[in-house]
Amino acid sequence: MTQMMNEAAVEELAIDYFKSIGYQYHNNQDISPTSRNALRTSNQEVMIISELKNSLVKINPELDDSIIDEAIDKLKNTNIGSLIPTNKAIHKLFLNGIKIVRRVDDQDKIEIVKLIDFNRVENNRFLIVNQYTIQTQRGNRRPDIVVFLNGLPISVIELKNPLDISADIYKAYNQLQTYKREMEELFYFNVALVISDGIIAKVGSLSATKERFMNWRTIQNENDQPTDLSQLEVLIKGFFDKKLLLDYIQNFILFEEITKSGQTTTIKKIAGYHQFHGARQAVDRVIAASAKTGDKKGGVFWHTQGSGKSISMACFVGKLIKQPIMKNPTVVVVTLRNDLDNQLFGTFSDLKELLGQEIEQATTVEDIKSKLKNRSSGGIIFTTIQRFRLSAEESRFPVLNTRDNIVVVADEAHRSQYGFDAMIDQDGSFKYGYAQHLRDALPKATFIGFTGTPIENDDRDTRNVFGDYVSIYDIEKAVQDGITVPIYYQNRLDKLGIDESALQEIESYFDQISEETERETLKRKWSAMEKILAAPARIKTIAQDIISHYEERTKVLKGKAIIVAMSREIAVNLYDQIIALKPEWHDEDVQKGNIKVMMTGSASDPEHMQKHLYSSNEKKELENRFKSEDDSLQVVIVRDMWLTGFDAPCLHTMYVDKPMKSHNLMQAIARVNRVFKDKTSGLIVDYLGILKELNKALDSYTV
Repeated sequence: MTQMMNEAAVEELAIDYFKSIGYQYHNNQDISPTSRNALRTSNQEVMIISELKNSLVKINPELDDSIIDEAIDKLKNTNIGSLIPTNKAIHKLFLNGIKIVRRVDDQDKIEIVKLIDFNRVENNRFLIVNQYTIQTQRGNRRPDIVVFLNGLPISVIELKNPLDISADIYKAYNQLQTYKREMEELFYFNVALVISDGIIAKVGSLSATKERFMNWRTIQNENDQPTDLSQLEVLIKGFFDKKLLLDYIQNFILFEEITKSGQTTTIKKIAGYHQFHGARQAVDRVIAASAKTGDKKGGVFWHTQGSGKSISMACFVGKLIKQPIMKNPTVVVVTLRNDLDNQLFGTFSDLKELLGQEIEQATTVEDIKSKLKNRSSGGIIFTTIQRFRLSAEESRFPVLNTRDNIVVVADEAHRSQYGFDAMIDQDGSFKYGYAQHLRDALPKATFIGFTGTPIENDDRDTRNVFGDYVSIYDIEKAVQDGITVPIYYQNRLDKLGIDESALQEIESYFDQISEETERETLKRKWSAMEKILAAPARIKTIAQDIISHYEERTKVLKGKAIIVAMSREIAVNLYDQIIALKPEWHDEDVQKGNIKVMMTGSASDPEHMQKHLYSSNEKKELENRFKSEDDSLQVVIVRDMWLTGFDAPCLHTMYVDKPMKSHNLMQAIARVNRVFKDKTSGLIVDYLGILKELNKALDSYTV
């Protein structure tokens, strides 16, 4: 039995899985240049030209051979300098085809040669070759399995022996990195890489680090997650299913430009199985809901924080607008705050190839009215919910557009944040929330909500607007899949020396205070609690403990920390105490220093706060510094900023000294759950006693 289970046996299993889903199979010897049935003219070729030619002729029957040949020549010369930019350029050709210009009757005539037929699966040729020999400057290299689509090598699968303890799955990853260096051309057309030892199997993008390779647990849909099949079998039958693979190539691959230390790098991101099937289900739900007989409820898409909600949203929108039945829809993306609006707008703006639509951002109430009023079709419009506020003379928001192919995508869809409830104003009239104004403006629109936190049990209004869940990916699944790291909790209340009566008083406030009402009905209680937390002796003790704890923690695991304070005043006082103990951490220069305070403010703030207020460009600089693992900025103190919509994978510790509940608490602590290199977990350090609220929130965050 042991002798049978080797790398060759794993390879044979993988080949059988591909054959079972209709892929043609060749051993390299059968198609090599010296074989009787040669499909290749040279081992230096990475494409199978004969397969490519036959495929393009079938996909483009209206074009003559000379145009097909010219397109193939263009493909052979697509290299634009480095691997990922070249891969991006070729992915664009996958989506849009190759443009060939011909001179006909003294006029330029443009012909488009499609490389893939996304509408008819049967027009494409799916092939695998094992031990595919590539001649390089360092000799012949033989990847275990290469997957071809229409003669183009779209995936490389590297396998290892599960019984060889010296050859684990990440040796397969390292082997692929070597191949990328030695035969870069093989990866120009790459959609995804696969590594497996026959037991464990993972898929990753061309630029993914090893910790970013993902499990693929599904075959046909989100609920089709067989546990009686090997991971390799599920991955091959699920990811490489012909129909699903074409959908994946067309709608679930993204490229982002990352600027670090003045250098811009292109990275490739591909959807995980939860994003892929979740977005597909959401598109189907919205299509049904937007029909003339539909209920206009697109559902709630709940994927826990850190699992790639922005990518899911972008893939959903990109796929939705390509559906002919939607007749070129208008998509309105609604967020809660300007910083979240700017962040999502920036993400979508970088994905124009995926989205294929004009992307706009409304800046005022009048601007959103102008962009939506009488709009006949198309467009992706970003706005905050506050743009749908009433003017002084309005009792209801005016109707802007009555089309039924408008889709509203609400980020973090919760009743308390969007204001679904009607309240009685001081004059006795009903005062409606922003969500009602949005519905008044777009009465036939379909609403879908994306959220990293679940709908609370008593939140009937959210369901009334969006409907029930369309896709769920909870904390437990994300940790199990390695999409996020687990979060651990440490109570440090005993380090503060607070007497029991003060602790009980603080605990009583937890049952009464929530973020949504702190400036209104609970302002007095919030202020009373703030006085307890702002005591100078307490602040000094916390500063000492944070320094000691953080320095000890970073001896074991390099990473960054964020401190959450109850108020701006406490944040500034805590900063002062920390730099009094660690003066070398302080620097007035935005580009220097180990610690900063990130908070909002105004010109009317007292002088001791003014030095912590930054311009938009300075805030961006600090954000980039904190996200960079090698930058000296190690610790940031916040009140609200960076607690939602902020992604710094190297952040591994959060010190909490602010009362938070429910989704606000979960959104905050999720800042430390991102996967990063050797980081195995995030840590929440509690100076306030949030464990009770944390347990209550966690109970509702797992299905």
